Amino acid sequence: MFTDGKLHEECGVFGIYDRTRTLDCARLTYYALYALQHRGQETCGIVAMGGEDFIAHKGVGLVPEVFNDFSLSRLKGHMAIGHVSCVGHEDSHKLNSQPLVTKSIAIANNGGLANHNKLVNELEQNGAIFHSDTDAEIISYLMAWERITNDSPEDSLSQVMNRLEGAYSMVLMTQDRLIAARDPYGIRPLCLGRLGDAYVVSSETAALKAVGAEYIRDVEPGEIITADDRGLTSRREHVGRHKPRPCIFEYIYFARPDSYINGQSVYEARRLAGMILGKETRVDADIVIGVPDSGLCAAVGYSEGSGIPYGIGIVKNRYVGRTFIQPTQTLRQRNVEIKLTALESCVSGKRVVLVDDSIIRGTTSANLIRLLKEAGAAEVHMRVSSPPFLWPCYFGTDIPNKHELAANNLSCEELRQKIGANSLGYLDVEDLKKIVPGLDSYCDACFSGDYPTF
Repeated sequence: MFTDGKLHEECGVFGIYDRTRTLDCARLTYYALYALQHRGQETCGIVAMGGEDFIAHKGVGLVPEVFNDFSLSRLKGHMAIGHVSCVGHEDSHKLNSQPLVTKSIAIANNGGLANHNKLVNELEQNGAIFHSDTDAEIISYLMAWERITNDSPEDSLSQVMNRLEGAYSMVLMTQDRLIAARDPYGIRPLCLGRLGDAYVVSSETAALKAVGAEYIRDVEPGEIITADDRGLTSRREHVGRHKPRPCIFEYIYFARPDSYINGQSVYEARRLAGMILGKETRVDADIVIGVPDSGLCAAVGYSEGSGIPYGIGIVKNRYVGRTFIQPTQTLRQRNVEIKLTALESCVSGKRVVLVDDSIIRGTTSANLIRLLKEAGAAEVHMRVSSPPFLWPCYFGTDIPNKHELAANNLSCEELRQKIGANSLGYLDVEDLKKIVPGLDSYCDACFSGDYPTF
């Protein structure tokens, strides 16, 4: 779904279990989803456990569009899970919205199963009828099947994990417990926190801060964590099954800059990427600017690495909503001018370095370069704080195939000409290991084609 020419993360998840029965778990989940909104802007939902029944509210739209005081007041319970998502085509929004609720479990998942189609075919041959395209529904069917022969939901989930290939960071609720699990590669992030006597799990530490929770640690790749009235327990039979391969693009783009993933600062990773880029692809220029918001941290680093002053050359209109209407082709072409405006007083007559986190189709970059030159920029040099996107991602992002990727179809020089830049430079794929010094291994398949599960 490249509706704006940019890459989108698929999902964010959050869960809370309150042993004291004093917290408004649904409202805290609402605040957490607000903090995770960058991970999905199409649908959102919250499910609370009220007594013996799940109470759910889901909808299409941003968090404040879907929820209000009335809907939140209905979601009573001592635990809750929440989900934000970019789910794909608009006609599938409602069917694919999460959390998914069955009679015995509610589940919210972030990631992408590489064997999704294989599992669907196997389950359909055994009588399953699918109502969505989500991995969550696959997991719920597998959980129900395993529950017949296993004593606990954790036992069932452990057996299910033997059949899942790819990325998943999930939170589940039963009537009496909250369960979280992360795939053995640890591709998508998941962290654990504490709020008084309540336990929380979240896709990012930024959501922990939003609800006032203290970060404890990341959920380990392959780990299953349970929170209930007895406290917190951990199962580790899948830990160490594979060498962890967390997604490197979480650090470059997906996660919020104030988050920490696997103990590493996202902001510092982006600043380092920009600094390396500034040293290796320096060009004679007067000012460095970043594309709001995803390119700003790397632009600061580029300025530090190159010695070229940093400035604010593009202003973002923060009041353009998700549902902004573009009824004609002409208006669609002007969409970038509505969202982003070149600051003429900053760029006029200057040689500009424009830093962004990625180039997908190249349309956004071309529009921004045109805006800057229309505002009087003498030159615009495009710098990208990631390597060229050459391969699709099967683990929870919306890169469907190589044909969507400009760098896969054009040489660097051809792409430079297409976007209208005076020069074009990328971060080298070998430099990825430098931007997160504490990370021994990672998934960079979208740049290298080296997939963890293939």
